[in-house]
Amino acid sequence: MALTVKRKTNSKSAVRHDYSTPALEKGLDILELFASTPGGLTVSDAARILNRTVSEIFRMLICLEQRGYLSQSENREKYHLTLRLFRLAQEHPPTTRLITESLPLMHGVAHELRQSCHLGVLDGGHVVILTQVDAPESTGLHVKMGSKVELMQAATGHVILAHQSEDLRRYALEEWARETKRKKPAELDAHLAKIRRRGHETCASFQVKGVVNISFPVFGARGEAIAGLTVPYVKRLEDNIGVPDVVRALRIASRELSEALGANPVDSRPWRGAGQECLGVSSTADKSERFKSFPPA
Repeated sequence: MALTVKRKTNSKSAVRHDYSTPALEKGLDILELFASTPGGLTVSDAARILNRTVSEIFRMLICLEQRGYLSQSENREKYHLTLRLFRLAQEHPPTTRLITESLPLMHGVAHELRQSCHLGVLDGGHVVILTQVDAPESTGLHVKMGSKVELMQAATGHVILAHQSEDLRRYALEEWARETKRKKPAELDAHLAKIRRRGHETCASFQVKGVVNISFPVFGARGEAIAGLTVPYVKRLEDNIGVPDVVRALRIASRELSEALGANPVDSRPWRGAGQECLGVSSTADKSERFKSFPPA
């Protein structure tokens, strides 16, 4: 299939220019094939579907594997698409726009709640903090911008996974399993379903005792979560701001940010619920009780 470029002329007639780029087309055909086949393919399967020889497909697969776009299964029988394409998309200017659009809203949240907040995205088996805003008080939890947190130990990661397509969620979990050499927690699917029902995550921090993480999804134009907006809530003795206040403020901020990024109006998005605690227990419960289905492998 040749690459076609259409140009309009003053006479309103279309002029076609065909430029053949066989190697590029072959590589793109392979990437598109693997993107539509979550279960992976063997070399012979890919060659048969693309009507190519095994030798030419094999050379392309080796190149794509070396560049990080494909990976082999443990038994080395099949190749699978990695999340490298997804990471490239994060480096594209839309990521800059995500940060630019989020910062004013995050400053507003931090000022209203007197708490810090941060914005995270998925990167393989981790969550990467794109940006963060400190609390205007002398105390508060600071999450370093650019830091990485393991996917299973991040409320931001849970809320993103819960509001993505099955394919994207599977890719992220495969990357996590490959990087950590662990199996998916047995009750993860049920936990993510609960997050989807209430529209956000509220759970004890996996890293700091006494901190409650409240996280809402940020949606893109395709209707899937592309980031998570999170407040690591620290209860101050003299402060009357509680978890329900954080939930309300984050619901509004995540909705406004999502709509700024092209998401559909709020009535078609799961920004609902108000302050329910994850797994149905108190926000002051110890994480070992609240996440007993997520032990280290």
